[in-house]
Amino acid sequence: MPKVQKQWAGRGLGVVAALAAVVAAYRLVVHVNQATVALTLLLVVLFVAAYWGLGMAIACSVAAAVCYNFFFLPPVGTLTVSDPQNLVALLVFLITSVLASRLSERSRAESRRARERQGELEVLYGMSRELLQTAEVLELAKEVPASVARTTGAAAVVLYLLDGGGRYEAGVAVSGLRDGSRGGGNADQVADQLSDARLEQLAQRSGIETLPGGGNGAESSVIPLRTGARPRGVLVVQGVRLSAAGLEALGGLVAISLEKAHAVEQAARAEGARESERLRSLMLDAVTHELRTPLTAIKAAASTLLASEMPRAVAVELLSVVDEESDRLNRLVQQAVEMAQLDTPEVRLSFAAEDLRELVRDAVEQGEAVLRAHRVVLRLPAKLPPVRCDAVWVAKLLGNLLENAAKYAPAGTAIEIAAEVVGAEAASRNGTHGLEFVRCSVRDQGPGVPEAERGLVLEKFYRGRQSAGRVAGTGMGLAIARSIVEAHGGRIEVAAGTGEQGAVFRFTLPVFAQGKAGL
Repeated sequence: MPKVQKQWAGRGLGVVAALAAVVAAYRLVVHVNQATVALTLLLVVLFVAAYWGLGMAIACSVAAAVCYNFFFLPPVGTLTVSDPQNLVALLVFLITSVLASRLSERSRAESRRARERQGELEVLYGMSRELLQTAEVLELAKEVPASVARTTGAAAVVLYLLDGGGRYEAGVAVSGLRDGSRGGGNADQVADQLSDARLEQLAQRSGIETLPGGGNGAESSVIPLRTGARPRGVLVVQGVRLSAAGLEALGGLVAISLEKAHAVEQAARAEGARESERLRSLMLDAVTHELRTPLTAIKAAASTLLASEMPRAVAVELLSVVDEESDRLNRLVQQAVEMAQLDTPEVRLSFAAEDLRELVRDAVEQGEAVLRAHRVVLRLPAKLPPVRCDAVWVAKLLGNLLENAAKYAPAGTAIEIAAEVVGAEAASRNGTHGLEFVRCSVRDQGPGVPEAERGLVLEKFYRGRQSAGRVAGTGMGLAIARSIVEAHGGRIEVAAGTGEQGAVFRFTLPVFAQGKAGL
């Protein structure tokens, strides 16, 4: 016997048993009036309507009316009604039972629809939390089918985007939906209807369409994705029990998510273009100004050398000018190259265990020409753990900081370089818990950096208001220093010197740990 027939048979036996229990109770155990019997039978009908539906409730109403007439209305034991009032009571009972059953069924239907709407809202809310967090169109397009299949229980999901003709799929039955490999019948027809060319046509339409079942027999709903009047693509879902409004809301959510991701990408590209243009303008202004000075000096010296005969001493002096200004030009070009290298994600550092004291001494020795007008004071502890760094880049870092200090500190003043080991607290500020760092500081006795500008002087091409136009520079040196420190996993900051005099540039490098060396 089919399952449905067994279910109806069981319910029928339940109705018969309930009516028999009422009749037996009121005929053999407790003797009550006819009104009590009618209300009890009506209660049975309402119970059946609430749990088993309208059809079974109407059948129960008829059976209850027969029992009421046969066992409780005189003449008892017959289906004849002798008193017209009893006939009216019987009809009223039957009508009341049917109406009550109908109202109960309507209430059940409303409750069922409310639960379905709640389920749809939960599905849409869950999807919105997943989809609206993704900000890249390509990543979102790959995520949509899996998210729809996961949250709605769809057997197969196909997303087709008009921009670029991208097709993305997910679900256990997607192969049968795509190529008809899971059965015959309408499977080939569904596969043809889901070809890229067909999907592009369906995306231009405005309403939801239903495709016949494929190999697994489930129908597929085709949902056009639109933002305003512009079609973006089409979403095909198979085996989803959602109302038409739920399917439209699903399509709207996917379309809005795609549009949001597209807008975020556009905004990021626009912001990147604006920032690139701003940096390009700043770089051109800075580099042009800095290039003009040495080029002018080189041009003047060369013209003088070519114009006339002159004593050897004068010629040597002019050639020295050419040599110094050429070195200056070379430093400018080298800074631009270093900044470009550090800006690329492909830059790779050769980490090794290095003695920071030796790196500092080498940097001071190499910068002797720049530091000749200042006293350099080294406050380095006798024992300092090795740091994990790229020696070449750290040498450039120290060179830039020393050159910056020499530019702004008055001649004859001291430039102090100190180092110390800092522990877990500083490591936590650097975002690397459990590691020790060596903190190195370069202190000068120049005019210092105003508090409002301390976070800006490390930006590319930024020149302080007090120094712009008075001290030569491009604004690249400190930016390069920051990039080098951050590439090592450290941190750099600017502070005021002792008594608010001068500036202190502090940076940290991680202490070398065994197994951390390498590229």
